Amino acid sequence: MTDRIAGIPRTALERLLADERARFDAAHPRSRALAARTAAHWLHGVPMHWMGDWGTPVTLFLQAARGAELADVDGNTYADFCLGDTGAMFGHSPEPVARALEAQGRRGFTAMLPTEDAAVAGELLAARFGLPFWQMAQTASDANRAVLRWARAITGRKSLLVFEHCYHGAVDDAFVRLEEGRTVNRPGLVGQAADLGLHTRCVEFNDLAALEAALRTREVACVLAEPVMTNAGMVLPEPGFLEALRELTRRHRTLLAIDETHTLSTGPGGYTGVARLEPDFFVAGKAIAGGFPCAVYGFTAELEERIRGMLAAKPAGHSGIGTTLAGNALAVAALRACLEQVMTPRAYEHMLAMAERLEDGLERLIEQESLPWHVQRVGARLEVGFTRTPPRTGRQSVGALPPLLPDVIRLYLLNRGLVITPFHNMMLLSPATPAAAVDRLAVGWSQCVADLTIAARS
Repeated sequence: MTDRIAGIPRTALERLLADERARFDAAHPRSRALAARTAAHWLHGVPMHWMGDWGTPVTLFLQAARGAELADVDGNTYADFCLGDTGAMFGHSPEPVARALEAQGRRGFTAMLPTEDAAVAGELLAARFGLPFWQMAQTASDANRAVLRWARAITGRKSLLVFEHCYHGAVDDAFVRLEEGRTVNRPGLVGQAADLGLHTRCVEFNDLAALEAALRTREVACVLAEPVMTNAGMVLPEPGFLEALRELTRRHRTLLAIDETHTLSTGPGGYTGVARLEPDFFVAGKAIAGGFPCAVYGFTAELEERIRGMLAAKPAGHSGIGTTLAGNALAVAALRACLEQVMTPRAYEHMLAMAERLEDGLERLIEQESLPWHVQRVGARLEVGFTRTPPRTGRQSVGALPPLLPDVIRLYLLNRGLVITPFHNMMLLSPATPAAAVDRLAVGWSQCVADLTIAARS
């Protein structure tokens, strides 16, 4: 057991964590009572088991969320930099989306028929992201599943390629790891009977040699990729990597699907727009309809023609793509409102300015305290990494995540009214995030480091 973790004495981390757990307990009696009540009927006492992953002594129960603020059932308020792990990237309950949902709710939730909003939303998606044809799903997981089915069907190839420690929601094909050059099922995967390595290839992000070797066989139907890895810490593409990815996929007639569910934070057209990636498929979920359950996937005119031809030639019967509620009238209304009135250039200007402000504050702290840490940022999303040099692969990033320290920081900030994600230390800025809240967060990090220093001396 090491005596120091990311430059901090282990004893100081353990001491401060104990103090912060006691502080949380004292401030959340109502949450504790509700946790005991819900434990009788919900797995881990929560409607979805990830809600118990915050590292708090008991689950924090929400009273309300509005803009970039939360309030819990004990009357505590918080500046929210988690934003529903991206679902509320544009703020909680954006007013235009709330109005659209209320209006459409009175006209009908779902009828398995399109509305006029569908025509407008399609035009907005095409103009914003540069792909002419679109389909809807309820989650990015569903959208990614559909993309992989279409890709396999129209190419006649069975294999998929993903990057080590990627994140594409609950897509079974992507739950793999690279072990000694072999693709194997990810440890911890629940209830999977199939050997996913039979039809999925896994290579390290930023490893062009491995990527080319995998594509050279001409067996890969599709590369499904985040343009920036965001679920293993944050791993940025090295200069030229994404351009080479596009060139290699075209050379070997492999389709390229870019999953922008997390990287919509980059700009109005996502990372794809900023980097001009020209994917065959584009996927976005979580925040694309202002946090209402909705996802979209777009594709080129060439693929639309191939899909139509494939559908015309196949026997009648269920395609295995789509669900009854996908594209429901409520979701389409929310999507249109978000694209038209929420995800505006002005909104992104504010988000990016606030992210730069926070990045500057965190980098000053790292420099002033001579901490062996770094900051990575993609648009309005940023993370603190606990190594001097940013990782270049998902494996490096996961291997560098220290014990205890992230738990201490998250709970310390939470106890001071500042919420960051329970996964790593991701922080997200919304159009509703004020500069004062950004400065509070930077100060919170600084105070945490100062209190760790005091704990180390006592």
